[in-house]
Amino acid sequence: MLSASNNKRTHKATHVVLSIWPTICISLCLYCLVAVASLSSISVALAKEGDVTNIPADIESIFPTATRIGIPDTELPIVPVYQLNELLGYVFESNDFTNFMGFAGEPINILIGLDTQGIMKGLKVLKHNEPIFVYGLGEAPFFDFVDQYKNHSIRERFIIDSADKSSTNSTYFDGVTKATVSVLVANDTIITSALKVARAKLDGFVAPSNMILKPSTELAETLSFTQLVERGLITHWQQPLSDVLAQPDLASEVVTAIDNVESETGLFIDLYFAFINIPLIGQNLLGTEEFKRLQENLKPGEHAVLVLSNGDYSYVSEEFIPQTVPARLALSQSGFPTDIRDIDFYSFYEPSFVTAMPEYQDIHVLRLKSQSGFELSRQMTIGLGINYQASFFDTQQHMFEQSITLPSSLFMLNPDAQIGEPTPLWMRIWQDRVAVIAITCGYLLLITLLFIKQTALVKHARLTHVVRGVSLLFILFFIGFYAQGQLSVVNIYTLLLSLFNGFKIEVFLLDPVIFILWVFVFVSLFLVGRGLYCGWLCPFGALQEFMGMLAKQLKIKQIRIKPQHHRWGQSIKYVILLGLLVSAFVSLNVAEKLVEVEPFKTAITLHFVRTWPFVVYAVLLLLLSLKIHKVYCRYLCPLGAGLAIVGRFPLFKLLRRRDECGTPCQLCKTKKCDIDAIHKDGSIDYGECIQCLECVVTIENPTLCVIDKYKGKKPKTEKELPLRNQDVIVVKPV
Repeated sequence: MLSASNNKRTHKATHVVLSIWPTICISLCLYCLVAVASLSSISVALAKEGDVTNIPADIESIFPTATRIGIPDTELPIVPVYQLNELLGYVFESNDFTNFMGFAGEPINILIGLDTQGIMKGLKVLKHNEPIFVYGLGEAPFFDFVDQYKNHSIRERFIIDSADKSSTNSTYFDGVTKATVSVLVANDTIITSALKVARAKLDGFVAPSNMILKPSTELAETLSFTQLVERGLITHWQQPLSDVLAQPDLASEVVTAIDNVESETGLFIDLYFAFINIPLIGQNLLGTEEFKRLQENLKPGEHAVLVLSNGDYSYVSEEFIPQTVPARLALSQSGFPTDIRDIDFYSFYEPSFVTAMPEYQDIHVLRLKSQSGFELSRQMTIGLGINYQASFFDTQQHMFEQSITLPSSLFMLNPDAQIGEPTPLWMRIWQDRVAVIAITCGYLLLITLLFIKQTALVKHARLTHVVRGVSLLFILFFIGFYAQGQLSVVNIYTLLLSLFNGFKIEVFLLDPVIFILWVFVFVSLFLVGRGLYCGWLCPFGALQEFMGMLAKQLKIKQIRIKPQHHRWGQSIKYVILLGLLVSAFVSLNVAEKLVEVEPFKTAITLHFVRTWPFVVYAVLLLLLSLKIHKVYCRYLCPLGAGLAIVGRFPLFKLLRRRDECGTPCQLCKTKKCDIDAIHKDGSIDYGECIQCLECVVTIENPTLCVIDKYKGKKPKTEKELPLRNQDVIVVKPV
């Protein structure tokens, strides 16, 4: 009975399963179709957004937790990066946002990863051609400099290579010695490109407005200082000491620091703050002439702030150095700190105003560069910081702040609605190197006068030698080692390539000393020949000349080069020049390797701090100069060859010759001209002459020139001619 019952149940279950089997099959098929459709739609969506697993290695190194990348943005050349559905940030190349030219005439392209809070999560140099790193210091110092920006916010105020690091509101980065231009270009490239992305895509980063200052014709009105303050055109920030100490949450260490400030007026802060580049403010305070002088000191897009202080606590300390950033004073806008630097406006001029001014103890004019995108039409915040001892080893800064908003009546909508470009880097470099530029120009003026008045100078042999010795010291240590003004054949083929590919003057303006020297040398080549540069401006030439002086002091016997060998040796530098120029058009990388035939980078730019093969090469050339005077200049220098080609036939041949020079006298050729640039007939070879003035010193001094002593005497035969190392006159048969 049990068996029959079980058989019935089994038969019934089988019948039920068979009856619903078609339904199960249909349901499974429909489910599979839905699943396939869902997976297909997900795959399509992911394909549109980016591959989940195939993340480029460079992006993965910046955002290691990323699971996918999105499609490139339609408005900006940036790529969003995701962790599942969470946006981590954006990755972009700086070349798509900036075009700051490096020292090699090409931009530096950097891959930058920016998270949603404006933090730079990673940076990688994709391409650069900065010679100082490629063929000098190596690329590691450059990569290390760029890596300093990692995990820093673009809201920070970055200052490169500053001596004063007391401000806690700034981020100080170490630069790279001998590569100032390159690191400044990299800094501008990183900050400018990152700011453009942040303002366009991130919350809390305000995009630039379209408000501009009204024309000065609409702002012409005579106002007193008091009226300017009343209208909000000048900010007057006053805080009595009692109000400062009454501020809540003021740390006891800050109170101690405040108590240490000597109180005389009872006003801890008494500060006036005025944007004097605004015509309505500047002309009413400074007057027409002073306002014009101010404008001459400012570059396009820059602002000038006049700061007056009469309180117990000043915005500058006693250790403040003119033309630097005041460590106590800060200015920010929309959370972005702005660099403010003293322009030393009153270094040579006493403060002059056309209206009655309040009393003040300190006064400065500070410059705001346009790089940070500072806008006068937006609210801004000024801060006055006081350092306090947070612990025995830790000094911090407490910042007192005051908001400023200039009256809207000063501004109007920009009809073109264009965002102003940042101040070009070359302008900022020229401004920062004003002192070096002035000294260099002063020296060029002096040697110009020296060449014009050389006839009067060379009559005094000792004075001429002193002047030349001082000049050589200045060339080597200031122009060369300090100002890095060593010209190179690289400059020549860079110019040729620029003319071939599209000339951009900004590339050559990045180094003001090099630019000024090249302009001066180019003009002087046509006027007096190559000697003005090779003898009076070349740092490595000066170094070789000192080696020659040392050889004379040590009485090292010189190697005598036969005339036919000398002429053959002179042609070597022209062959080297031709090879370098051809290689530059074939491959710039190859040309930059071949240009190491010049020891300038090793000896002058890098001070012999370089890998040993380059140092050995430069040292051997200098040691060889002890035996052969200026051997590199005479036989190997491609730069000298290029200058000789242009300056072979100068307009003015200033080196005086006498009829007897060459016939019969050979004294200057054999004894006085160490570089062997006097022809047998006594004429000067201006293609080789460095214009050291030794020959004219001899001619103009009767005690040195022996022509008059031998007048009327019978010329000697060739067998009787003295050897070169004898200190007697050499005559030729008539």
